[in-house]
Amino acid sequence: MKPNYIFSVISLLGLQGLCAGERLEVYFKPVPFPKTEAEKYALHATQETVVNKERLKIGFSTLMATGERDNGEVYGLLKDREDTPLTLRDGSPYICNGTSNPFGSGAGLDHVSLLQRNGTLYMVSQFECQVGAYYINELEQDAQGGLSPKPGTLRYISQKEEFGGYVHCAGMKTPWESHLGSEEYPPDAKLRQKDGSIDLYYDFIADYWGGDLALANPYYYGWVPELSIGAQGEAAYTKHYSMGRFSHELAYVMPDRKTVYMSDDGTNVGFFMYVAKRAEDLSEGTLYAAKWEQVSSQEGGSAALSWIELGRAKESEVRAMLDPDHNVSTNDGLGFYDIFEEGMGDGVCQSGYTPINTEAGFECLRVKKGMEKAAAFLETRRYAAMMGATTEFRKGEGITYDASTRTLYFAISEIGRGMEDHAKQGKKDSRYDRGGHNHIRLPYNRCGGVYALTVDDSYKATSMKAELVGQPVKEGFSQGCALDSIANPDNLTFLPYSNILVIGEDSSYHENNTVWAYDTGTKALTSIIMLPKGAEATSPFWYSDINGYGYLVLVTQHPHPKSENRGESSVGVLGPFRGLGR
Repeated sequence: MKPNYIFSVISLLGLQGLCAGERLEVYFKPVPFPKTEAEKYALHATQETVVNKERLKIGFSTLMATGERDNGEVYGLLKDREDTPLTLRDGSPYICNGTSNPFGSGAGLDHVSLLQRNGTLYMVSQFECQVGAYYINELEQDAQGGLSPKPGTLRYISQKEEFGGYVHCAGMKTPWESHLGSEEYPPDAKLRQKDGSIDLYYDFIADYWGGDLALANPYYYGWVPELSIGAQGEAAYTKHYSMGRFSHELAYVMPDRKTVYMSDDGTNVGFFMYVAKRAEDLSEGTLYAAKWEQVSSQEGGSAALSWIELGRAKESEVRAMLDPDHNVSTNDGLGFYDIFEEGMGDGVCQSGYTPINTEAGFECLRVKKGMEKAAAFLETRRYAAMMGATTEFRKGEGITYDASTRTLYFAISEIGRGMEDHAKQGKKDSRYDRGGHNHIRLPYNRCGGVYALTVDDSYKATSMKAELVGQPVKEGFSQGCALDSIANPDNLTFLPYSNILVIGEDSSYHENNTVWAYDTGTKALTSIIMLPKGAEATSPFWYSDINGYGYLVLVTQHPHPKSENRGESSVGVLGPFRGLGR
């Protein structure tokens, strides 16, 4: 799909000043692909739009970059369990920017939420390093809609009462104006050694625990955090343990304010749904895992979806499994072998054990008597596989929703491995299906795809079909996917009352990751932001109406040190728009 380098027409529905169902035309001027080396190290964004026949000049403005100082704090500086700033081995501040740590810990700033509370606009930022961090500050809005940080308002948000944070990835602003985050890539608790070590990636968490990994339980990490703002501007932080533990990319709340879809980022992973007992309260509910029932393998594939109940819990019940003595300084919670017995096998298991294939590979497991709830909520992916759910998805990423068509969109970064049929990258390889269900049987596509899920009146997804897939080419590693289509889609955001799905990339197959505007009606694909070399486009999110102005928030994560931000991750906005609010 070649972008039109004059203007692309984007159809919107039901916007301000229009009757329900009436269509509004919006035009974006597409961004050309950079050609020179200097252009490749810069961010390029669309400069012009037409909304409701009004021509607007827009642009991309940076709000804050890692390393900036305000109010005695450093944006992105990591802290230990005493909330004391950490340093790298050379004595420099340990800033989570994705580029400064020579030992490779962390990816940098990830999701940023803009929250309107108490007549104030707040910016909540989460950081994707093994020692996770949260910061909050206030924003000011000028008469023309321009946004800027308010001096003297940057604050660090402690997570020490919930064992600290871990690899905070994507997030969202909830319908009740809180920030819902994530903890990605939790460690495999089965591999924990006596000294607390698991693997090189996880072991960076030792910095948080004063160098003593024995104080950390791997089950402390892999949850959905939420941050809300009180009447006096105070930040309240919690982790929702009843929503299950796995590699949370994103938890996306539906309009009923109870149903939440959750993506699992990794290889041979699941797709999950949580239904809260009460609206706007995620502390108690029922956890489900999806089962893919394949209909077609063509053009990215399609399937019917069914949902397997894993369990019901209050978060206090699950937290008690991690911290029986209510003291976060003592590691007295459950371990893997308190929950499971492990048998032997090679594709099949001895009697009494269930064969599964997840990110941990092939295993033969049996849940110990009375430990079903612990298995469901501490080892959600493994238990889902044991219950017959699908654990073959590859890198589940962003989720968003179009309320007007009842369509949920879900990005899968690569269609591969467990999603193939006893293959890896198109070549015969049974390791990802051995002993598993082999529900998904699709041709390999290294460029990934975005799937459309039909949602019923109760907000349950009933079917799943590829909406848009990338197009592999042979030009080489840096351009291994066609330039006029997506490459490894990551996070998504849907502009309300419109046909516009925004898709951000995290790819090695486009030299410059792109943010696309995809019209789900016309199927037109328009490049609207080009990121600097080395940068990932994380967590785009639409804000249709902040005091009459609209914005697309975007994080530029870990750009190349030659970029204009010199390797610092940053958050900015495309806009301001007018006429997007209903």
